[in-house]
Amino acid sequence: MRVSTLILACVLSLAVFLDRPAQAGQLDMGVSIGSEGFRGFYMSVGEYFRVPEPEVVVIRDRGIYPDHIPVVLYLSQMARLHPDAIVNMRLGGMSWLDITVRLGFGPEIYYVPVQVVRSGPPYGKAYGYYKKHPKKEWNHIKFTDRDIVNQVNLRFLSEHHKYAPEEIMKLRSGGRDFVSINQEVKSKGKGKGNGEKREYKEKHKGKDKGGKGKGKGKD
Repeated sequence: MRVSTLILACVLSLAVFLDRPAQAGQLDMGVSIGSEGFRGFYMSVGEYFRVPEPEVVVIRDRGIYPDHIPVVLYLSQMARLHPDAIVNMRLGGMSWLDITVRLGFGPEIYYVPVQVVRSGPPYGKAYGYYKKHPKKEWNHIKFTDRDIVNQVNLRFLSEHHKYAPEEIMKLRSGGRDFVSINQEVKSKGKGKGNGEKREYKEKHKGKDKGGKGKGKGKD
């Protein structure tokens, strides 16, 4: 009896150990993050997009990286489609830009207004294009999957936490992933008189919030 109990305990311990890197590996950046950080990220995503956390987890369980989930929900709400439709296209091998065009949109929907443009990766390409070309030409920019993930998470984190997007860009440019950035800005947001939050309100009052548009909704 004791031997069986000991074997069972060892098996359960091994399962927990093996599950940790599997969960962390779901982040498309090769960064190991604890389960608490992931859950906090899913909660923030659910709050911003007004989707129950279990539904956010379902999207993850279907094979979508955590930091790509905001893209799924952003496009589903823009096109007024169920998230499953977006996930199906993604799992079918389509890039985020291809899905965007399929839904009747252009890459200009990913623009996030900022006061200070940072040069260099990961935002230099997008904002360099925005700066050099008139708005009517923004639909020609060739975004990669990572470009779109960066833009959507920038919008989500800055708007949800009322945090200056320039500060989030700075953290991202320093190599931080969006799960840990969410943890940091969320904890800072709880304090009183947060400088970044005041700066956000002053700089982005009346700015474009990327309202939900109407897509063609092609299947």
